[in-house]
Amino acid sequence: MEEIIKIENLSKSYGNLKAVDDFSFSVKKGTVFGLLGANGAGKSTTIECVLGTKKADSGVVSVLGMNPTIHRKEIFEQVGVQFQEAHFQENIKVGELCEVTASLYKSPTDYNRLLEDFGIADKGGTLVKEISGGQKQRLFIVLALIPNPKVVFLDELTTGLDARARRDVWQILTKLKADGLTILLTSHFMDEVEILCDEICILKMGKPVFYGTVTEAINQSPHDKFEDAYLWFTDERSTENESL
Repeated sequence: MEEIIKIENLSKSYGNLKAVDDFSFSVKKGTVFGLLGANGAGKSTTIECVLGTKKADSGVVSVLGMNPTIHRKEIFEQVGVQFQEAHFQENIKVGELCEVTASLYKSPTDYNRLLEDFGIADKGGTLVKEISGGQKQRLFIVLALIPNPKVVFLDELTTGLDARARRDVWQILTKLKADGLTILLTSHFMDEVEILCDEICILKMGKPVFYGTVTEAINQSPHDKFEDAYLWFTDERSTENESL
């Protein structure tokens, strides 16, 4: 199966702090890969190096067969990104923001259909600042999908959504995966990870402590539930360096 993302021996430090330490993984076409870990484990730094928004100190990064620091424009056309703490102009209508975003790409998908799929079609004429937090979260996912990407990065994609909305998002992403979309996501909801992810990697202090499937993670731990296994792998107590 084709590798859409391939990372070999990635390392990135901030001064004396090693945020990512000799990290390797790959994501195959049409799969969902979960990058997990406590706050400060190195997830954000890893994603930023994969996207080319930060330069790694060492290692090889390939996205769709290209180097993100060299082929930024070509990758930009084929990648969607949703960050949990995204900041958009709030004095613009939802439909206008979607239209502006679509204008940046050669072959965007129909954003009206996406707004319908994510249950916010009726908010097209509403200012971004006037929609709820959960609606903003769904809008950010829509914006990530407007490029009609081959791979999408989703950071804490269902934070702020109620149980029904979370399940609706899962169903949409499952369908997109079946259509060939490759997804790399981070999440602190272990039920979400269990349902969506084909493979996962758990980071602790910049190093992988587990790489495989959810079932394998459970089997390699002393627990029979994935959330307990995850906590066992991470020993999740420290919240220092939360932005890494």
